[in-house]
Amino acid sequence: MAENEVRTVAELVTPCEVGAHVVACAFLGSEAVFANGEGEIVFASGKKIAVHPNASILEAVSDGKKIFTCGDDGRVVATDEAGSSETLAVIKNKWIDHVALGPDGAVAWSAGKTAFVKTKKGEKTLEVPSTVGGLAFAPKGFRLAVAHYNGVSLWFPNSDAKPDPLLWKGSHLGARFSPDGKFLITTMQEPALHGWRIEDKKDMRMSGYPTRIRSFNFSHDGKWMATSGAEAVVMWPFTAKDGPMGKEPKMLAPAREGSRVSCVACHPSRDALAVGYSDGMVMMVRTNDAAEIIVRGPEGGEVTALAWHENGMSLGYGTDEGRAGVLNL
Repeated sequence: MAENEVRTVAELVTPCEVGAHVVACAFLGSEAVFANGEGEIVFASGKKIAVHPNASILEAVSDGKKIFTCGDDGRVVATDEAGSSETLAVIKNKWIDHVALGPDGAVAWSAGKTAFVKTKKGEKTLEVPSTVGGLAFAPKGFRLAVAHYNGVSLWFPNSDAKPDPLLWKGSHLGARFSPDGKFLITTMQEPALHGWRIEDKKDMRMSGYPTRIRSFNFSHDGKWMATSGAEAVVMWPFTAKDGPMGKEPKMLAPAREGSRVSCVACHPSRDALAVGYSDGMVMMVRTNDAAEIIVRGPEGGEVTALAWHENGMSLGYGTDEGRAGVLNL
């Protein structure tokens, strides 16, 4: 499709000024909120809350009711849609790098080589061989994947059994289970992803990227995994028993010359996704026919955060320059 034929909905976007690098975006109730690099939660309405004063937010996740942030002040904080914040953890003289949400209100975080899980019953810890690179709860059962150097430890916090190791040389960072729980994928320090089929620990390697993958997301039905790291969205198929093993990905929504895909977010119920680029452009793309709709033009600032409202009718985005916006369809 020629560039002048691509539809745009940019006029429907409400811009927001977040003031600093946007680390994450989420929706609390009906309102979009943004976590920034200066320790603040910024609501689309303009309200700002210093949840990590004089510190940086390093990662943030949300369950739609609260946004959970961790920072280089050694704290984990939960903030609700009313703007009330609660400190869940404090570790002196340490950075808390990662945070993840699990079933029944469980929260996990990591500092250095230690992973922590807090449930209604209490708190448990796991020491892994090297600095934790990422955390992910399995979609079924109470199991946490802890990524680190040379692999992942699969940990059942409610069990005394030793963690189950998934081994592969290299530095493993972000971790994510497929929606059916059959596969675990990690991003690597190098420009590649690695994965395992859980039932038999069979390895899968997804490489060929020009840059490191910082954003990846499964489609609502689990049939595709969208990733950043290239000039177009790389979509890996997960329809077969072997997942993407031995299969070629499809490419969607190529960037403008000199740009690349920096962020992806699959729609919660439709065969579509939002795509952010290093030149600041944001698009919505249908996966079945590659139809594109522009949400934001290439106005500068790399897109660092994307999030859909759970109803699929609102999209929030943010950039590394502190600019953000909300599209209400």
